[in-house]
Amino acid sequence: MHASVTSTELLARLRSVLDHDGVITDADVLPGYERDMMPLAPFGTPLAVVLPRTTEQVQAVVRACAEHGVPIVPRGAGSGLSGAANAIEGCVVLVMTRMNAILEIDPDNRLAVVEPGVVNLDLRAAVEQHGLFYPPDPSSYDWCTIGGNVSTNAGGLCCVKYGVTTDSVLGLRVVLADGEVLDTGRRTVKGVAGYDLTKLFVGSEGTLGVITRATLALRPLPQAPGTLVAAFDTTSAAGTAVTRVVRAGIVPSLMEIMDATSIAAVEAHLKTELGSGRGSAALLICQSDAGGDAAAQELSAIERICLDAGATLAHTTVDLAEGALLLTARRAVLTALETYGAWLTDDVCVPRTRITDLIAGCERISAEVDLRIAVVGHAGDGNMHPTIVYDPASADEFARAERAFADILDLGLRLGGTITGEHGVGKIKREWLAREIGPVALRAHRAIKAALDPGNLFNPGSMFDLG
Repeated sequence: MHASVTSTELLARLRSVLDHDGVITDADVLPGYERDMMPLAPFGTPLAVVLPRTTEQVQAVVRACAEHGVPIVPRGAGSGLSGAANAIEGCVVLVMTRMNAILEIDPDNRLAVVEPGVVNLDLRAAVEQHGLFYPPDPSSYDWCTIGGNVSTNAGGLCCVKYGVTTDSVLGLRVVLADGEVLDTGRRTVKGVAGYDLTKLFVGSEGTLGVITRATLALRPLPQAPGTLVAAFDTTSAAGTAVTRVVRAGIVPSLMEIMDATSIAAVEAHLKTELGSGRGSAALLICQSDAGGDAAAQELSAIERICLDAGATLAHTTVDLAEGALLLTARRAVLTALETYGAWLTDDVCVPRTRITDLIAGCERISAEVDLRIAVVGHAGDGNMHPTIVYDPASADEFARAERAFADILDLGLRLGGTITGEHGVGKIKREWLAREIGPVALRAHRAIKAALDPGNLFNPGSMFDLG
């Protein structure tokens, strides 16, 4: 059958099962759904964008696309940084943002059941009304969705204490490639029946099925945090402090690091001084949400460690506004860097004892490619975000930015780390995944994909190729 006939039939089928405005084919609108926030990842123009409201509509879309041989790329808000949600030419982009209901909050069992289009911050605000807390907090938490968080196993600033998204997922509802619905997991605190299919789908980046519901574990609402900031003349001193905090068994709710480039950018952007005000080489920002004397003891111990490691300044505050200002500085790094050009943020995770080596390596790469590279990240778990600044109008600078991106991934692996701590593999790190996990693990990935999606319907070409 001619491709245009197939496309016409498929579009008619999709329109018959979705709301009147649930199928988008307008050439002026489609580009808004072609890619996420990663400028390096390839993308194409979809045949259509569909916006279902129910699991049943998702099933109908999946079956229609499967029958017509048209691939599906699931998508949340598009806040990702790996190209995982990028369209491929002629696909159907399945946007889950209209499935945005918080279906249940169960305070007694500390869980919530939500649809994938719920915005992370909206869920956090809703459960807070019940004295509860949903920990995962990606930097885009005010607009990213739970479905996207689950699909990429997103992290955030508080992972050092609370873990990444998978640590808060109890169960999922997933539409499989044949249109059937799979329910995984449980609502209980414990459960070891069968394979852990929930964790298989968390982080699968839309390659195995479409998530339409998530059962999430909640925690008691933490106490208001106390905050510490420490400035260092050298990154090695900051790295020593991080290592000693970990060795001491202290688990703050947040421990972030900023290098000299990110400090300078934020100081210029916010028109303020961070740290000692005299050109600090590194800044640590820590928080404790233990509350009361416990928080005071944690922050006091961290302050002593920082000073012993060579901090030029260490300041602790329990003032919420002051603490919020310090976190604003940390979260403002990317915005501050936009003053100098477009940014390309990497995502590598290294052993915490190698953070200093990563920062030093990024300084070397910056000199080699003659581009500004700022390093900021989650010191508590070693997940760093070296961010390359370049002129998007310059093909030469873009090429150098691509080189720097690859060199940073190589550096992370050589330091005993991983190519992604929270952003995912997507369409930008496929070759690097193969390098990191090796041929046996890659073969296992392909076997799982073939078992659950034998027609390669879902997000083909993302994470890895089929060999």
